[in-house]
Amino acid sequence: MSDETNANQKNRTIEEQEKDAGETAQAEAAEESLPLSPEEHLAEAQAQAEEYLDGWQRSRAELANYRRRVEAHRAEMVVTANADLLTKLLPVLDDLQLALDNSPQDQPRCQDWDEWRAGVALVAHKVAGVLEAVGVVLIDTEGQAFDPHLHEAVSFEEHPDTKSGQIIGHVRPGYMLGDRVLRASMVRVAQ
Repeated sequence: MSDETNANQKNRTIEEQEKDAGETAQAEAAEESLPLSPEEHLAEAQAQAEEYLDGWQRSRAELANYRRRVEAHRAEMVVTANADLLTKLLPVLDDLQLALDNSPQDQPRCQDWDEWRAGVALVAHKVAGVLEAVGVVLIDTEGQAFDPHLHEAVSFEEHPDTKSGQIIGHVRPGYMLGDRVLRASMVRVAQ
């Protein structure tokens, strides 16, 4: 009988535990269903308002950051497009300057020749003015030290009057747009 009694007591204990757990859950549910006091209601509303404000501020900051990124990307695209176009114009300016530099100087000229030369000089000046107006500047080479970021060496020559690494002449001018090299200067460098 003792085994049977022990088993009954265990069953009753488990039943009692389940009953107690059920009563506790009911008590908690009853507590939750009680109406909140005005102070508790106000505190809950303030916490929710702070949560909404924080979310709104984060969203606003994310939008501002997105707008800045888009604007920076757009500005970079404009600079890149301008740089590409300007790079394509540089050979035109070179050709006009070559035409002026290589026009015959020692042959007798007629008035038409002088007018043609003046016309080519005017066109070269206009192209150079357009490039200058958009911020293109000539890379200075005279008396400068060779800089591989700005210059492209086409020859290294012995030059007794100049120290090694100094530019002694340029073959083709180089240009920059802001801090971007559109075309490096082709230079001769003293060795």
